[in-house]
Amino acid sequence: MSLLAYAPAPSDPTLSAFGKDPWWLIGGKVLAIFVFLVLTVLMSMWVERRVISRMQLRVGPNRCGPFGLLQGLADGVKLALKEDIVPRQVDKIVFVLAPVVSAVPAFISFIIIPFGPTVSVFGHHTALQGTDLPVAVLLVLAMSSMGVYGIVLAGWSSMSPYSLLGGLRSSAQVISYEIAMGLSFVAVFLYAGTMSTTGIVNAQTDTWFAVLLLPSFLVYVVTMMGESNRIPFDLPEGEGELVGGFHTEYSSLKFAMFFLAEYINLATLSALATTLFLGGWRAPAPISTVWAGANSGWWPVLWFMVKLWLFIFFFIWLRGSLPRVRYDQLMKLGWKVLMPFSLGWILLVATVRALKNEGYAVQSIFLYAAIAAGLVIAATVAWEMGRGGKKDGPEPEPTGTGAADAAAGGFPVPPMDAPHYHGRPVSVPAPRPTEASPKEVASGIH
Repeated sequence: MSLLAYAPAPSDPTLSAFGKDPWWLIGGKVLAIFVFLVLTVLMSMWVERRVISRMQLRVGPNRCGPFGLLQGLADGVKLALKEDIVPRQVDKIVFVLAPVVSAVPAFISFIIIPFGPTVSVFGHHTALQGTDLPVAVLLVLAMSSMGVYGIVLAGWSSMSPYSLLGGLRSSAQVISYEIAMGLSFVAVFLYAGTMSTTGIVNAQTDTWFAVLLLPSFLVYVVTMMGESNRIPFDLPEGEGELVGGFHTEYSSLKFAMFFLAEYINLATLSALATTLFLGGWRAPAPISTVWAGANSGWWPVLWFMVKLWLFIFFFIWLRGSLPRVRYDQLMKLGWKVLMPFSLGWILLVATVRALKNEGYAVQSIFLYAAIAAGLVIAATVAWEMGRGGKKDGPEPEPTGTGAADAAAGGFPVPPMDAPHYHGRPVSVPAPRPTEASPKEVASGIH
């Protein structure tokens, strides 16, 4: 029987359908997901370079393979063959394990993403999904939190102030934006009635959650950029102030693993947005209404891939368009804007769902509540603009007449006139006095 043959089977898999596949089919799914992620990373690198080159009136990769398609593979081979440099003072065990801790959770997160409905593979009915769990979405949040440990440990073990600052920035950034991301999921759970990715896709048969829960979708779009540490929220890797951030001291395959984890997270966040808000593998409304077989067989894989790459292109377009924000602006957006707004939106959604379950007409209630929420948000923005970015509390009075200490109250910085390496002073021999030439003596220089 052909691998792509489709025998009659339930098109919408359920949570109870998982865990019954033979071992060879489970292994094939894991291998297919691994290969898919590696190829997606290679293609994402090529698409990113070509798109940004077009935006900046450059050529982009065009040497390795047709249209430069093999440029990502060439870069991977180059990284693998480069010398692996390990600084002398690092904690070697943690230094080596940190890239692994960052890359492995990125692969695990994709196992719960549904690619399509139930199909037949060599006579076995199986869902186009690695596996599913009653709390599948929480697995993605847990794995993204584990990946941050790799970044923090990389910065700490490098024994470099730049790497340490990059790791601390990443931990603070992920804490603030992951909370807001989790809050954006709550409204989806309330409407779908489940945390299973299969159940969430099945709940979007009629209307996508990006339409019903537009504020949650917008909050997720912002938080996924903060979660992925990419422009405009790539503060842990800020070249202007941190050289390279948490991976400053890394090279060769260790650096390649951080690079791989970043692009896999890019694909995972895009796939999660597709699953939770854009109907997953289901075809858009015009196609699904005209074509009855659009959501059956292997065709849903095409719709899923289109949505996935649209999100990846969105990431790339933002990188080529927006500048990097300041770190205080980044944290202020996460803690003072996204979190309070998400909490208020969850209360509104929960109230509407409760009233609807009681049989009340919630359209007018929802409209009035949305107007009230809009007024509160507008008043908050007007208040913040009126303050003009002033800090809370009085500013300290300057004391003394001397020059201000650049290191006061901040990270210890060695004096600018003293040579140093990683915060340790370096002794430089003083120049030996030279004997003046007769010409210099005659001219009065010496």
